[in-house]
Amino acid sequence: MRRKRGRVWYEVPLSVAKYLGLALGLVWTLFPMYWMLAGSVTSNFQIFDYNFTLWPQSPTFANYTFLFEPGSLPLGTYLRNSIITGLGTAIVTTAVSLLAAYSLSRYRFRFKNSLQLGLLAAQMFPLVVLLVPLYLVFATAHLLNSNVGLILAFCSFAVPIGVFFMKGFIDSIPVALDESAWLDGCGGLRTLWHIVLPLAWPGVIAVGIFAFLGAWNDLLFPLVMVSQDQARTLPPGLAVSIQVELRNNFGGMMAACVVASVPPIIALMAVQRYIVGGLASGALKG
Repeated sequence: MRRKRGRVWYEVPLSVAKYLGLALGLVWTLFPMYWMLAGSVTSNFQIFDYNFTLWPQSPTFANYTFLFEPGSLPLGTYLRNSIITGLGTAIVTTAVSLLAAYSLSRYRFRFKNSLQLGLLAAQMFPLVVLLVPLYLVFATAHLLNSNVGLILAFCSFAVPIGVFFMKGFIDSIPVALDESAWLDGCGGLRTLWHIVLPLAWPGVIAVGIFAFLGAWNDLLFPLVMVSQDQARTLPPGLAVSIQVELRNNFGGMMAACVVASVPPIIALMAVQRYIVGGLASGALKG
């Protein structure tokens, strides 16, 4: 009978160092978020006070009410435009990615490999390189200063990534299920809707969330393609407001950042288990 090996002398210090490093990393990551939340409920006078405190002494919601007061920055308009463009990008990206990925995964046709190579090559170019051509195309099509134009711009980079992700997920689904549906008389779209989609649902949600977050956080495209306040999304709207309305209002800045952070956090918490399941399934079966 083998004797149980004793604990090596360096295991305890190694465990302590590991957990200490994790704790420091957690503090380093979460402290800016806490400071943003604390600053949003602190008056501007207390922020500039020399008595430094980690916890707000007299919490107030005046910074939040200021953001939505008439005559202040149009935060409600920015928020509405971000939600419209984010949801529109997520819907279009998931629909196009699902159809394209199913075709690339299940069918054989000419130039299939070239098409996949082209989708991959589209991701090798930085956004700045394609910004000017897209701007000229959108200006000719009268899509500047519009949510439709922003959705198309965001989808131009979200769709190729979504196609590759969904193709790997659909490849993990047995082709025998499709063949059984085809023998029963189902066409391609019916097979996709009734057979493949229920199994690929976690991957679809993951692609939609990534597309939504990419559109929500994007600053470059809205900053160049939108010049009117009524069409701006949150990132460029806040960037402009910090230089004008919120130049010396640090409490208002923090409150605006909190408002901009709440929708993506809620979206991630709502579909977290689907994202984890989709990523895990794609990694294990793809």
